[in-house]
Amino acid sequence: VAEAENYKAIGTRPVRPDGVDKVTGRANFGADLSLPGMIHGKVLRSPHAHARIKSVDVSGALAMEGVLAAVSGSDFAEQTDDLGRNVIARDKALYHGHAVAAVAATTPLLAEQALDAIKVDYDVLEPVLSIDQAIADGATLVNEEMHTNGDASQPASNVAAITKFERGDAEKGFAEADVVVEGEFRVPMAHQGYIEPHACTATINEEGKITVWCSTQGHFDVRTQTAAILGTSISKIKVIASEIGGGFGGKLSVYLEPLAVKLSELSNRPVRMVMNREEVFRATGPTSATWCKAKVGAKKDGTITAATAWLSYEAGAFPGAPVGPGCMSVLAPYDLENFSIEGLDVLVNKPKVAAYRAPGAPQAMHAMECVIDDLARELGMDPIDLRLKNAADEGTQAPYGPKFPAIGLKACLEAAKAHPNYTAPVPEGCGRGVACGFWFNIGMQSSAEVLIREDGTVIINEGSPDIGGSRASMCLMAAETLGIPYDRINAHVADTESTGYCNMTGGSRTTFATGMAVVQACEDIIAQCKERAAMTWDIDADQVDWDDGQAVPKPGVNADVDPLSLADIARAWGRTGGPILGRASVNAQGAGAGFSVNWTDLAVDRETGKVDVKAYTAIQDAGRAIHPAYVEGQMQGGAAQGLGWALNEEYIYDDNGVMENAGFLD
Repeated sequence: VAEAENYKAIGTRPVRPDGVDKVTGRANFGADLSLPGMIHGKVLRSPHAHARIKSVDVSGALAMEGVLAAVSGSDFAEQTDDLGRNVIARDKALYHGHAVAAVAATTPLLAEQALDAIKVDYDVLEPVLSIDQAIADGATLVNEEMHTNGDASQPASNVAAITKFERGDAEKGFAEADVVVEGEFRVPMAHQGYIEPHACTATINEEGKITVWCSTQGHFDVRTQTAAILGTSISKIKVIASEIGGGFGGKLSVYLEPLAVKLSELSNRPVRMVMNREEVFRATGPTSATWCKAKVGAKKDGTITAATAWLSYEAGAFPGAPVGPGCMSVLAPYDLENFSIEGLDVLVNKPKVAAYRAPGAPQAMHAMECVIDDLARELGMDPIDLRLKNAADEGTQAPYGPKFPAIGLKACLEAAKAHPNYTAPVPEGCGRGVACGFWFNIGMQSSAEVLIREDGTVIINEGSPDIGGSRASMCLMAAETLGIPYDRINAHVADTESTGYCNMTGGSRTTFATGMAVVQACEDIIAQCKERAAMTWDIDADQVDWDDGQAVPKPGVNADVDPLSLADIARAWGRTGGPILGRASVNAQGAGAGFSVNWTDLAVDRETGKVDVKAYTAIQDAGRAIHPAYVEGQMQGGAAQGLGWALNEEYIYDDNGVMENAGFLD
């Protein structure tokens, strides 16, 4: 399939298979499931951004009629890992909105009222609310046991980790430069903005088997994380992914699921938990706020002689900011001999951050690309010409180590320079900004099963939740491989006990890795069909070809037979070995590096600060577009989210660490 040139299915734009159910309201999202005897869970959250928890008393809630269960951190297995302590606090509340206790009652209103009956004794501490505060001498510690890069010989610190990439001699390169430009940039914390709040339902049967339905980007990860927090085996948990109303990286971690399971266990009833919008903003993972410094030196002809980047990322209350990807991305578009990159993962008393569309890359590249644009102005060069002169290409060693395979950055830049939106003059009173983008993609593990029905139609079972149209992409790749029409194939996101292991939907991996598993499973089907055709024709399997959805004798084979379609072979399976099932599991390697070029024309009212975006153009090195409309939609959506983040969106905290704008209208 990868080597084909004349595709019949790939590159077409069929209607997405889940579209009708979604627009007619038949699709089941996280909060839509209703089970007999189901009760409702709610979470008590810390009113303080930083406080020691001296005691939690849930007895008042349990005394209320209709309240069937209540839990606090002490009801869970000893939580030493960050994930467990983020789901429910034990000794310390580390951000405003941190879960402290949870209840389950017969109605959502009663559960809300029961929260008021829980008594928590806090010792309020000073919150750390910015990178500046966190790295200052004598700073309050978010975690008294945190040591930078795990080096316990050094004093405890709010800097959880430092990442460095270096090559050549940056100082020497700056000394050789004719022009040096530098800048300092701050990007605020912002939410992914998915429409559907976090929601789940959990139940436990008489044998102790746990079933969880939830809105997630990775139900296998939900199984693993929930088992770890509950101190049980993954074999006791089945997770079913509901339809998902947006994720963008923000639904990769558990928040409610372990609480729902524990409440179900204590109440012996199914428990549904649904966050309200305020909880989503206060208590789930946004993207990191950053403080970045970038510096670039160049010769008069535009040759960049050196670059440095200092990148500091807010991790929230637990380590794990996407500073590593930021360091990998910040200089990836350029072929440089001398550079130095340093990244800091910094703890603050805010929610633990989560991924958001190429996590870590936008903040770092915003800083560097602004400086590159400034450098072009200082040199009097066209900003695209400057980038072309220094652009990475096939064989360029990436700042993070490996050499790039064939990449499309120069092609994107050349297409941008020739585009009518770029060749047109900048509108009067406007400015034009240019930026390159980069993401390295990942592969990881995926599985797929392809089942043939007796009429030759096809079912795909795979384990990647569909947040961007992946079911349509899987069907297109299967149609191309098998040589049958797209509308004869259905794709299903199977639960954790109905398909092989799949890593999460994220990191731009699903079409690449899960798609690879689907293609290989289809190739398994083809091999079986060729054997069955050979059996039918009484020839050897290596004398059979698969052409345009049919088994045919190879050229030169003396066999006076008619081609056998997939439907023909399926109808005869009782005589050739039984039902036909193909399967594949992959640990996908070799994911390609992807680049983009974006530019915008905008006007700024110098008196009011109002920004009017006059035009925005995005060019993407997309590889082979399986479903071009979805690729275009990703680009359009990314541009819209980037504009929103740049102009309007941010988390605003008061001096006590309380978020002041926890909603879309704030």
